[in-house]
Amino acid sequence: MILTGAGQIGMAIARRVGYGMKIVIGDRSLKNAETVADIMNKAGFDCVAVEMDLASRTSVRNIIAEARKYGDITLLVNAAGVSPSQAPVETILKVDLYGTAVLLEEVGKVIVEGGTGVTVSSQSGHRMPALTPEQDRLLALTPTDELLALPMLQPGNIESTLHAYQMAKRCNVKRVMAEAVKWGERGARINSISPGIIVTPLAIDEFNGPRGDFYKNMFAKCPAGRPGTADEVANVAELLLSPQGAFITGADFLIDGGATASYFYGPLQPQ
Repeated sequence: MILTGAGQIGMAIARRVGYGMKIVIGDRSLKNAETVADIMNKAGFDCVAVEMDLASRTSVRNIIAEARKYGDITLLVNAAGVSPSQAPVETILKVDLYGTAVLLEEVGKVIVEGGTGVTVSSQSGHRMPALTPEQDRLLALTPTDELLALPMLQPGNIESTLHAYQMAKRCNVKRVMAEAVKWGERGARINSISPGIIVTPLAIDEFNGPRGDFYKNMFAKCPAGRPGTADEVANVAELLLSPQGAFITGADFLIDGGATASYFYGPLQPQ
């Protein structure tokens, strides 16, 4: 199993489905990867930590090569990324948009028959205005190394780090749909999960950032009336990665306590 992104959501999913296999944990911070590996190893899992930069194809290929030393790759969990308060526009697009596309592409070349994957997207991709069918198609099918050159992703067309993040997450969902066709040729499946406000260190950065009041208002006024937990995301990931989800591929699952529903049709509607 490859786990990219040594955070709370990735670890929760890995703990749910990663028993009995070697888990290769990649993160831009080797220290973070080692911390998660240590926690899981002390709980009886079999993990190894490696440094990995999602924005680098070479780095992505290196973690795949490391994983293949232990056997066939059967599971992918991608929980790596940066948030609007953590990075500038260029970094968000390079990591969250381009990097995710590269990872899905490269793992899709080697995933074994019966293999499965999930990538963690975001509710943000569901709240931005609809793109045209042609724009969606470009996000889905443009050759990976040409993605960042798309006109819609140039500085004049990206209004803020939040807009960049929304575009990246919209692209994630479209790439999953396109990759599901390719993964299917190998007898494998790939899906995405779009969490809402989940209490993690990344989310706490957002609560304390310039949009903190916005996020606190969001979970207060969503139907669930609270933020979610990493384990609630893992509940859905477990289904998607298991034989019980065998007919599910190329799909995105919104797990946001109803925040998006409230944004369009409830008290969270923009005034």
